Amino acid sequence: MFKLPTLNYELDALVPYISKNTMEFHYLKHHQTYVDNLNKLIAGTEFESMFLEEIVQKTAGKPEYTAIFNNAAQVWNHTFFWNCMRPNGGSRPQGRLLEDIIKTFGSYEDFCKEFKVAALAQFGSGWAWLVRRADGGLEIMKTANADNPLAHGLEALITIDVWEHAYYLDYQNRRGDFIDAFLNHLVDWKE
Repeated sequence: MFKLPTLNYELDALVPYISKNTMEFHYLKHHQTYVDNLNKLIAGTEFESMFLEEIVQKTAGKPEYTAIFNNAAQVWNHTFFWNCMRPNGGSRPQGRLLEDIIKTFGSYEDFCKEFKVAALAQFGSGWAWLVRRADGGLEIMKTANADNPLAHGLEALITIDVWEHAYYLDYQNRRGDFIDAFLNHLVDWKE
């Protein structure tokens, strides 16, 4: 049985960029619903004893497992998203990651611009990601609905959730302001 993962911060720790109200709906309700649905869907199946990453990879692209994939991937995506943020975040990455960002995008500022363009361009519900390919190179990708880099054999480095429930209570239709807040004040770069 999967459980809602514990956050590394309190529900009000990301204020003023993400309100406690948004966290209560997004984390305690939306994320919990994906966890609950996944547990119901995998009960008594071969997936019941697998790690979450295995479930995502084994169900990706298989129509007979769409419901399992959607819920497993959303549990994984949301858990990853929460871990991409911290109070007083928003600083630049360090070391090799910063070097790779500069090599790929020209500068950290150019990366932020391209990441924002991708997040804004995601039509409807989805995610924007910075990923590392198998060859070690970086790229920005966007995915719709529950899709994620794990389903494509890529390593996710950061993500932003651009489903409306992630930002609408705080930003209404100003997705760009939410993306700026994420990059400038919340993102937690891990090496």
